[in-house]
Amino acid sequence: MHSFINIHRRRIGTGYPVYVIAELSANHGQSYERAVELIHQARLAGADAIKIQTYTPDTITIDCDNEYFQINGGTCWDGQVLYRLYEEAATPWAWQPGLKAVANDRGMDLFSSPFDNSAVDFLEEMNVPAYKIASFEIVDIPLLKRVAATRRPVIVSTGMATQHEIRQAVDTLRNGGSDQIALLKCTSAYPAAPDTMNLRTLQDMASRFNIPVGLSDHSLTNEAAVVAVTLGACIIEKHLTLSRAAGGPDSGFSLEPKEFAGMVQSIRIAEQTMGQIHYGPNRQDRLNRNLRRSLFVVQDIDEGEEFTEVNVRSIRPGHGLEPVHFPTVLGRKSTSKLVRGTPLQWKHVS
Repeated sequence: MHSFINIHRRRIGTGYPVYVIAELSANHGQSYERAVELIHQARLAGADAIKIQTYTPDTITIDCDNEYFQINGGTCWDGQVLYRLYEEAATPWAWQPGLKAVANDRGMDLFSSPFDNSAVDFLEEMNVPAYKIASFEIVDIPLLKRVAATRRPVIVSTGMATQHEIRQAVDTLRNGGSDQIALLKCTSAYPAAPDTMNLRTLQDMASRFNIPVGLSDHSLTNEAAVVAVTLGACIIEKHLTLSRAAGGPDSGFSLEPKEFAGMVQSIRIAEQTMGQIHYGPNRQDRLNRNLRRSLFVVQDIDEGEEFTEVNVRSIRPGHGLEPVHFPTVLGRKSTSKLVRGTPLQWKHVS
């Protein structure tokens, strides 16, 4: 397994800048112009990539409204029928090549979550640089095999998957030809409550599977994304909307452009503050090094006079000998006449 993946010309993994994905999902509201504006706003906010979804109502479910096809799971979609939800949420396939061109023109990658083999075939024609497996599809082994056969990088949301199911998905992709895989911790709730996110899992996931990890964040604030970065997340995926007030299937757990930009800024600051393993002064500390304590003459001393706890003290600033040498200096004699306020140096000590 690789400890990093490459999407287009971008290396993603520990030690590299966090890869920020703006998920458009259903926030286009069935308007191509709004989808284009979302891509524009994502670029202004600092996103590295755009993620869409490739399905139709008929490729993801059937037109049926019996009890099995009604959503009752404590999400923002409760009470809806699957087919009607996906009719409203689907991104028309005819748009997708154009959206990819728009994103690429703005310097961003665009890829998608396929939900069946026909979607993979379509996305292959688009020459997408990677694939994203949605959390509910992690157990769709035939779909994973089809995606693996493309030999493109694959990002997998884990959602409610068990360790066994994650391992099964990773092994399926790997054995099928994908050697660049990343896993995203996510909570399959919309929106996700902070106390359900268990972000410490990121470190265990990275260690257990030895591949890059990240967060697909369905929470309503930026804190989870920032915490995830400090715990090793190399990828952050977050839904973007032009306005939550506009409504839509996903708007309730999406960030508006200014909020998304704030999240990206916080992520970049978090990256800087983590830095590298380092002990000792840094470039700013060195400027204040002289504010440390050191040994100073605090009373006038004649040549040949003995150093005592009365005429020498450990005080600020730090221009004299380090305090650790105080016991060695005591009882020895001065080599010259010293005035009060002189930083004590070895040349002064007999």
